[in-house]
Amino acid sequence: MSKNNSASGQVRIISGQWRSRKLPIHNLEGLRPTTDRVRETLFNWLSSDVRGARVLDCFAGSGALSLESLSRYASYARIFELQTSAAKQLTQNLQTLQCDNADVINGDSLAILEKGPMDKQGFDIVFVDPPFRKNLANKTIALLDEKQWLNENAQIYVETESELDVLELPNTWVELKQKKAGQVIYRLFQYQID
Repeated sequence: MSKNNSASGQVRIISGQWRSRKLPIHNLEGLRPTTDRVRETLFNWLSSDVRGARVLDCFAGSGALSLESLSRYASYARIFELQTSAAKQLTQNLQTLQCDNADVINGDSLAILEKGPMDKQGFDIVFVDPPFRKNLANKTIALLDEKQWLNENAQIYVETESELDVLELPNTWVELKQKKAGQVIYRLFQYQID
């Protein structure tokens, strides 16, 4: 946790309606925003699928992935963040952007996912970028599948530490893309019902 509440960094939106906007983020332990290069690759992968999509950001941190989606005209984003100061900053950033089609939920992602979708509507794009070395990726993947968070053909982005090269995947998940950048391995999956 940072010793004060002042924002000590920035995240830059790459493209869309808020292109090149820089927004403040808190410098918190374990917070590592997805780099511009990796985000650019990811959104090239997602290309035209973002517009109109319902987005779920399971471990938002800086909110870079959900903000980028909203900038590219996602219809809605639900954003989970455990650290209170980061969740408050995300809410402030959404207000700065005059964005009213997103909800920030301050709480434990696994506990929230365990309850299932609040409004029984699933999501089209899901971001799973948990803090490294805390054994959260596989638990999150299992809950997304078991608790029916995913719409048919949903795309799921998973970013983990590079040493976690094997994920426990449901048989409904098909890997579309995979890449490595430094200490990070990132993958895109699609949820396919038989």
